[in-house]
Amino acid sequence: MDSGNSAAFVVIGIIYLAMIIFFIVCYWKIWSKAGFNGAWSLLMLIPLVNLIAFAYLAFAKWPIHARLNPTDTFN
Repeated sequence: MDSGNSAAFVVIGIIYLAMIIFFIVCYWKIWSKAGFNGAWSLLMLIPLVNLIAFAYLAFAKWPIHARLNPTDTFN
């Protein structure tokens, strides 16, 4: 492997790591705004578990709704 290929792999690795961090931060904000603990966003790093966590986020009753308007029947 020459130095050109090594540098390309390093750059691609840094870009990939930056994308992972970006998506975790975004999911952290989404989970937090829904009223859940933001640490749930770390489940998005685990294959298949991320699909279950995403479905839970989509269909679960969000704690923020209960706090903002306890009489709301939002589903």
